[in-house]
Amino acid sequence: MKLVEQSLDDDKAENVVTIDLAGKTSIADYMVVANGRSGRQVGAIADHLVERLKHEIPGLAVRVEGMPQNDWVLIDAGDIIVHIFRPDIRAFYNLEKIWSMAMPEQAAV
Repeated sequence: MKLVEQSLDDDKAENVVTIDLAGKTSIADYMVVANGRSGRQVGAIADHLVERLKHEIPGLAVRVEGMPQNDWVLIDAGDIIVHIFRPDIRAFYNLEKIWSMAMPEQAAV
């Protein structure tokens, strides 16, 4: 997780939010949402993060969606999912609100 946060910080990602997904889904442990100021910056942030993940964690299967459009790039690094948006696209989808909501209590069986 520190590697992801450091890479985003190094590349000047904005409004970085980390969401703990424990107990909400089995797809990952954490979701990180961040902004780039433009499509070009979104692409650069994503490229650098993918390269750092591959270099620092050999054998990690990293999947990327959303390039080369760079409006919204999703990086699936196993236990961590990273979304990098242009600000207007992030505001439209508002993933933080969706995933930060408390899950309803499950009915007793």
